[in-house]
Amino acid sequence: MVKGLSIKFRSYQETIPQLLKVIKLDEELKRHERIVLKINLGLESSQSTPLGLVESTLAFCVAHKHPSAEIFIAEGADGADTMSLFDAQGYRKLAERHGVSLIDLNNADCESIGSNKFVGFETIMYPSILKDSFVISLPVLRKDEQKELDGALSNMLGAFPARYYQGFFSRRKNKLSDFPIKYQVHDIVMCKMPDLALIDASQQGVILAGKPLDMDKQAARLLELDEGIGYLRMIEETLASQPVKEQLAEASER
Repeated sequence: MVKGLSIKFRSYQETIPQLLKVIKLDEELKRHERIVLKINLGLESSQSTPLGLVESTLAFCVAHKHPSAEIFIAEGADGADTMSLFDAQGYRKLAERHGVSLIDLNNADCESIGSNKFVGFETIMYPSILKDSFVISLPVLRKDEQKELDGALSNMLGAFPARYYQGFFSRRKNKLSDFPIKYQVHDIVMCKMPDLALIDASQQGVILAGKPLDMDKQAARLLELDEGIGYLRMIEETLASQPVKEQLAEASER
């Protein structure tokens, strides 16, 4: 695939397939048996990944996937029941129209992952379906008081399953607050970097697609934020220090 680019936003129906074709996602999809669209679900639909963006992306994936490949729409909502949000915000009907499945990452099968790359956690309970799939991160670009940037990498915070990280008397993933937000994003991405970022920057007039770290850095520039955002800097430094042999091995596995 192409490393990344941005394209002027006209409509999801027109812009998304054009962009995904240019980055050669149609060719990449045929190499994978499972494809996961990792969306963001907020308590209100205005806080969530737009249905139109997901539908256009999903339609492209269905049209160009390997015939035997499965596609999933996944999220692990914080502070709410994920499946209820899927229902309320139209995702169940979307999944049924295209013959794909919904995954609640809060209750998905998980495996314990430990890594010397982690800066906060000793181990992370990580959804197996993400580890073994081609993952497309689909955030809406916006500033955030805690994270500084809502982008493709911070969108992966939904991969922390609530059944392991929620408080005893709360639906919120309160146990994550033991660690700074930049540690949370860094360490969940070290479990698995999403394979593709598709960032809705339509409010800034464009859609971004490509390698997640590069696209998040470009997204930061769009919002006139310093590229030295905590978790972006930490992830970049970790990847830069990774031995070349290890980088090549991970790339070949994907």
